[in-house]
Amino acid sequence: MQKVLYPPKEEWQKLLERPDNGLEDVYDTARGVLEDVKRNGDPALKKYTRLFDGVELTNLEVSQAEIDDACMQVSSDLKNAILVAKQNIETFHIAQKVNKEVVETMPGVKCWQKSIAIETVGLYIPGGTAPLFSTVLMLGIPAKIAGCNEVVLCTPADKSGKVNPAILYAASLVGVNRIFKLGGIQAIGAMAYGSESVPSVSKIFGPGNRFVTAAKQLVSLKDVAIDMPAGPSEVMVLADDSADAAFIASDLLSQAEHGADSQVIFVTDKESLLVEVEQEVETQLAELPRQEIAAKALDNSRLIVLKSTDEMLEMCNDYAPEHLIISMRNDEELANKVVNAGSVFLGNYSPESAGDYASGTNHTLPTHGYANAFSGVNLDSYTKKITYQKISAFGLAKLGPSIEVMAEAEQLMAHKNAVSIRLKKMNNS
Repeated sequence: MQKVLYPPKEEWQKLLERPDNGLEDVYDTARGVLEDVKRNGDPALKKYTRLFDGVELTNLEVSQAEIDDACMQVSSDLKNAILVAKQNIETFHIAQKVNKEVVETMPGVKCWQKSIAIETVGLYIPGGTAPLFSTVLMLGIPAKIAGCNEVVLCTPADKSGKVNPAILYAASLVGVNRIFKLGGIQAIGAMAYGSESVPSVSKIFGPGNRFVTAAKQLVSLKDVAIDMPAGPSEVMVLADDSADAAFIASDLLSQAEHGADSQVIFVTDKESLLVEVEQEVETQLAELPRQEIAAKALDNSRLIVLKSTDEMLEMCNDYAPEHLIISMRNDEELANKVVNAGSVFLGNYSPESAGDYASGTNHTLPTHGYANAFSGVNLDSYTKKITYQKISAFGLAKLGPSIEVMAEAEQLMAHKNAVSIRLKKMNNS
């Protein structure tokens, strides 16, 4: 990790640059695969699954027998842990429901808004070096709470054509309707365009590698909605001398092990703490099974000392991290000054891993600085808002003249007439 002491503000932008996500290099490949899937359906899906994943599939859809068999393979300990996480995620997302409220903006003019579930959604679940069954919970649970009629899931199979058992167990537990053995670009194409086997969806959710990210961005241009722009995972940790260096190092490494293109940033106002954290990172890294991946991510990462808490917060808001950990004495007070972050973890006993798995908040979050404008996945992500209004004759009589004046000023006389004709009839009756 690069160590930087008291950098001037004019160097911050360069210092906080993310690793190149490599999307420009894969757009042409993604575009070609998507077009083939759109034109040729199942044969194209099977072709690219064979080409990219080395799997020869007869049936794309996971059968109920396969789901039942997978559920039997998951250990009781893992099932119990998943059930704890499921309960907490449900509790947190159910609390996001908003009751309809009718607002009378003026006498006789009533307006309201209602959340309507997106009918069909698609979930993409990575299944490579780290099969993310936790993401099934994070995406499937709010989809069901929102009331989506059909939840379709795509995840790659292994070389023998089998899907990770924990992914199938979690999908069955949360009520996913249909599961397909598809990964990569071809999975995104299948959900965007549909095929003989796979239904098309209205919105696609879920993380993935740069090929998946590129494919999601391309289909979102005109074919289907997506959850958010996404990129490699990241965390920023703000800490003072009340923090525990071992805890901080473990949080940095928990993000670094996601992938070689991940980034972790440690920021403090105490040089001595930086030294302790650096030593702890080296010690803990040596014990990790994914040591090689984490080490590559650390090459993209920084240990930074700044002059003050104010500077630390300013750098944080400039960076807009996916995950932000504040290990400082006045953590809640400081958190109120954070305006750009995907998810915030406060104190020494709130590891980022808790949000990834089981505390209840959603771990599908904006990366690559998009936290300055995007929210993480939540209940609203699975709904669209429809507005309603009902205006009485009395209300239109009061409101109508304002509409007429505004419409005429914009030279939209048919708009004006839609009001005038009603007012005239009211006046003549």
